[in-house]
Amino acid sequence: MQYAIDGGDSVVAPKIRDHLRWAIRVGKRRPGLKDSTLAAYATKAERRLDALLGVPAAHPAGRELQRQVKAWRGKFFVFLSDRRVPPTNNGSEQEIRPSVIFRKVTNGFRSQWGPGIHAGYRSVTGTARRQGQSAWTAIRNLIDGTFVVA
Repeated sequence: MQYAIDGGDSVVAPKIRDHLRWAIRVGKRRPGLKDSTLAAYATKAERRLDALLGVPAAHPAGRELQRQVKAWRGKFFVFLSDRRVPPTNNGSEQEIRPSVIFRKVTNGFRSQWGPGIHAGYRSVTGTARRQGQSAWTAIRNLIDGTFVVA
């Protein structure tokens, strides 16, 4: 959203941004909401997003944003129907932080294959940690072909 706003869209992007902020606030209140109330909020979120996608975007950045939102349409409000899904991607952002710091400290990778290996390692070990496994166990399971993502 911010990219489209910075690019000059002052109509569509701010409205979608505000709508997503509203949905995230609802998502953070999920523990205190009944399933029926949460379902009503999910319906409201979907309808409002449909309306915002129907607004004619005058700016190219707004049109591109609408195109992207339509492409990823089914992913925006999953957290309103599945309580296991967090309302923000803060956990994912925290997960990649060590890789970002590593890249900055080492001034990047010096091979074509380095980034892929590092990303794969971080993905496997990060998933294992979230599942209560050690990195060693996860890597052994990966080599053995028994690594399972729950």
